[in-house]
Amino acid sequence: MSRSQPVVAIYPGSFDPITRGHEDVARRTLRVADRLIVAVAHTATQAKRGLFTVEERVEMIREVFADEPDVEVEAFEGLLVDFARSRGAHFVVRGLRAVSDFEYEFQMAQMNRELWDEIETLFLTPDQHYSFLSASLVREIARLGGDVSRFVSPTVLARLQARVGA
Repeated sequence: MSRSQPVVAIYPGSFDPITRGHEDVARRTLRVADRLIVAVAHTATQAKRGLFTVEERVEMIREVFADEPDVEVEAFEGLLVDFARSRGAHFVVRGLRAVSDFEYEFQMAQMNRELWDEIETLFLTPDQHYSFLSASLVREIARLGGDVSRFVSPTVLARLQARVGA
């Protein structure tokens, strides 16, 4: 990787839905990367009860980052390292909310390096206001009729309300 080339980072996840915490990590990634690809996984790495289709999530994320020309959104299948290599990305960005996230994320980072030694993982912690926030919690609160307006952008909130009747 030459320094004269733009720095491309991949931010993978299920983003079901994208939260303010995800947004915070993505926007701060642009401080160190020239371009960010938010990569929506077709297959979750952990068992999750989904709410939105991959296509709906991609569309939502594009709406959220409509004001950020350096953020792209794509769905992907298969190995993350293969997707990153095909997009010229040498960095994977992962958000760490708590120490409990670290063990799993560290293991994934090490495995990715074993699969492709040119990939690096950058761990970012979200703003303290979002350190407790997860898409799973947002989904559950919305399903139970709670107010999630502080945790997601207005476009995501509208989709959540339409989906769960919150």
